[in-house]
Amino acid sequence: MNESPPGNMSEENRLPRYARKSISTVSKLIGLIVPGPLIFHHHPSGTSVDIPILYNGMALDRIHFDLYFNRFSPKGLPVISRISEVDEANVLSKVRELLGELRVLDAVEFRVPEDCWVVPVAWREFIVAHIKVSRDGMEVVPDQGLTAEVSSRIV
Repeated sequence: MNESPPGNMSEENRLPRYARKSISTVSKLIGLIVPGPLIFHHHPSGTSVDIPILYNGMALDRIHFDLYFNRFSPKGLPVISRISEVDEANVLSKVRELLGELRVLDAVEFRVPEDCWVVPVAWREFIVAHIKVSRDGMEVVPDQGLTAEVSSRIV
């Protein structure tokens, strides 16, 4: 049990406040998210498509896109398609429409190795993204690897 001197707010008491602030931070920016360039993954059985979600030029996460049904698919379940011709402009147009339907869930998790909160984002009944937020709940934390990958594609 953590004991703290009277009058000091312990970490235990700050956690709910930081968690709520993290949810609030993501809720304020969710409408400002834009899609990045499509990322194609080629598999022996077909192709899957990911869409990076960007805020202020930073990649926050990637969302799987189902080419068969023109919709997002759940996080962790990329849809592998045998569709050979992909009209990127049409996919991005549909993605922009679907981004307007994203909602922030009213819960968080904390990841110790990254020292940040993770706020789940849903589209309809699916969790489609996790947006990381600093320990104090004030700032989003970009996915550095994905940001570098997106930057290399926008040359």
